[in-house]
Amino acid sequence: MATLVDTNVLIDVFHTPSAFTEWSMAQLANAGAAGPLFINPLIYAEMAAGYTTREEVDAALATNLFRREDLPWEAAFSAGHAFLQYRRSGGDRRSPLPDFYIGAHAMIRGYRLLSRDVSKYRTYFPLLSIIAPDTHPLSGQAT
Repeated sequence: MATLVDTNVLIDVFHTPSAFTEWSMAQLANAGAAGPLFINPLIYAEMAAGYTTREEVDAALATNLFRREDLPWEAAFSAGHAFLQYRRSGGDRRSPLPDFYIGAHAMIRGYRLLSRDVSKYRTYFPLLSIIAPDTHPLSGQAT
């Protein structure tokens, strides 16, 4: 099954070690064994901020590991409506629209989403299949 990989998981693996680094590495390997891993231009852009050159980010997000996919137009509509619902329920105006686009992309394409920051995805894309620390803990590790 195909998986869209959220930026926070990639940051754990390639940039800033955190309490989730081991989890992120294991889930990335598991998802990759189950099917292709995808990123989109928004995820690429968020990752690029941590590198000096394009060659460095391209090496980290190598095309033999991560398939690059353009954002589907259908996802733009879903992302816009999810963001509108978020704003109407009192959401912070500064909330990044990219999160809604990432969730809509995974939903429209029928991909699972690998992320550890899932509250917006669960709220605004309730049918989306999500791999998260609370649903996919490491063996023997409390969440």
